[in-house]
Amino acid sequence: MVFKRRDRRSWKRIIVESVWPRGGWGRAALYFKHRLGRLPDRPHRIARGIFAGVFVSFTPFYGLHFLTAFIMARIVGGNLLAALTATFVGNPITFPFIAAISLKTGYWILGLEPDPLVRHHLENEFPKGMNTSLIQKFSGAFGDLYHNFGTVFTGDPAHWQRLEIFYHQVFLPFLVGGIIPGFIAGCIAYKIALPIITAYQNRRQKMLEKKLAEIRAAAVAKRAKPEH
Repeated sequence: MVFKRRDRRSWKRIIVESVWPRGGWGRAALYFKHRLGRLPDRPHRIARGIFAGVFVSFTPFYGLHFLTAFIMARIVGGNLLAALTATFVGNPITFPFIAAISLKTGYWILGLEPDPLVRHHLENEFPKGMNTSLIQKFSGAFGDLYHNFGTVFTGDPAHWQRLEIFYHQVFLPFLVGGIIPGFIAGCIAYKIALPIITAYQNRRQKMLEKKLAEIRAAAVAKRAKPEH
């Protein structure tokens, strides 16, 4: 298989390498470039898969990007493995920039402004001096989800305030705002990837044909060689 590893990584190693891959992000990008070029599919389908993976990196479906990339690749007729690989664009280094661009665009499209009441509620809920950052809004929403799941067994009242704040202040603007920059980034990735993959596959095909011709020539020469 194309992506099968010989050595199994521990969870600790997976977490560390998700932040900083072994050899750095430059080497990781080069690795994925070769992997994409060797996929057994037509260049335009691989490029469409890359478009799908880059596009979903601008969505707020964290933890579900593989699934959304799979669905998007099916919609646009792209290579599924290329789409899954291209979600590499969304990584711990790029996520803050993607989130900032998507949120600002979403607020602009929806005509929203940060609600002072939302900021007031967050400041009251979290410990004094704690920054009401994007990460805290995510964690607050997951905290309410976790609590509400437990209410099924405990009968405690459900908490919805932080989920509502997260939906209106983060999720919806992120979802709406990520469409335009995600589409633009995906199109740029498609335009860049298509000629590169085409050239890579053509060069690789010529190398294989040359090697095959050398093997055939050697076989012919061996048969023509007189026996002593």
